[in-house]
Amino acid sequence: MIFRTATEDDLDSLLPVLAADPGSGTVTPENYRAKLADGQYRLEHTWLAVDRDDRVAAAAVWWGSGEPRALDGVFGGDEEVAAELLRTAHAAFGTAPEFHVFLPADWRERAEVRAALDWRLRAARAAGLTAELERLRFDWRAGRDAVPEADRRLRYAAEPDDAVIAELFARVLAGSLDHGSTAGAARQGAEAQAREDLEFYRDTMLGERSWWRVARNGAGETVGFAIPSRNPGAHVVGYLGVLPEHRGHGYAEQFLGEITRILVAEAGATEIRADTDLGNLPMAAAFRRAGYRDGQRRLVLSAE
Repeated sequence: MIFRTATEDDLDSLLPVLAADPGSGTVTPENYRAKLADGQYRLEHTWLAVDRDDRVAAAAVWWGSGEPRALDGVFGGDEEVAAELLRTAHAAFGTAPEFHVFLPADWRERAEVRAALDWRLRAARAAGLTAELERLRFDWRAGRDAVPEADRRLRYAAEPDDAVIAELFARVLAGSLDHGSTAGAARQGAEAQAREDLEFYRDTMLGERSWWRVARNGAGETVGFAIPSRNPGAHVVGYLGVLPEHRGHGYAEQFLGEITRILVAEAGATEIRADTDLGNLPMAAAFRRAGYRDGQRRLVLSAE
C-alpha cells in the first residue's frame, strides 16, 4: 500500500470513496468539492492509501486553509490501513490535528452509527488520538427562536484594546469548565493560552473584531466579555467568559443574549451555532435558557 497526498487526477476515484454514511461526519462528495473550491480543503491535506494499481483503498480529509487544523473524515473501512494512513500524514504535517466527528444526540443507541463510527475511532486511537471529548451542539434559528431581551443589570461596550481582552481571557480560566482552554493553560500557562485564544478569534475566525463586547454591572465593575463570531459555515457563539468573582448570577445566559442580538442586528444572522463540553452543565443550561436548542454531538479525539 502506498500512502500519499491527493492530486487533481485522483478526484474521479476519490469522490466515490467519500460516500456519506452514519459515521462519516460532514464530509460528502458535494461538500468536499465545495470546500476544495473555496480553500477550506486542500489536496495536500487530503491523504490517500492506494494499491499497486493506484486504486484508492482509504482516504482522510483534513480541514484548514493554511495549516491542517482538524481531521474531518476517514474513509475506506479498513481500520489498520486507516491508522497507518493517519500516522503517515501526521508525520508529514509535524502535528496530529484533532479528529472532529458530528453525530446525532442518540448516537450511542443507534447500531448503524456505532458500526460506521467504531472502526474510525479505533484507527484514530491507533494513530495517537487517544484523548476523547464529547461536546453538545446548539443552534438558534430566526423564526423558530426569539431574540433574547437585554438584561438591564449589564452594560456592554466595545473594547478595541487587545491587551484588555487578553487579560480577561486569562482571568476567566480560573475555575473554567471548558476543557480545551484549561488543558492549554495547564500545558503552557494562562497568559500564553489567553494570547492564543485571542489570536484565534481575531485572526483565524471570520467574525468582526468590532463585535466583541465587555460587560459591566451597575457599579461599573467588569463582569466578563462576549465574542460573537463566524466560521466558513455559519455565525457562531465564539467565546464568552464570566469572571470568577461574578459567577452564579446568570450572566452567561445574558452574554449569550447579547451575542445573539449583535449577530442578528449587525451581521443579519438567521442561524447561530455553538458548542459546549458535555460535562459543562452550567453552560448547557445557559444555552437552553437563552433559547438555543441541542440535537447533535461533536466527538473530538486528540493527542493530548
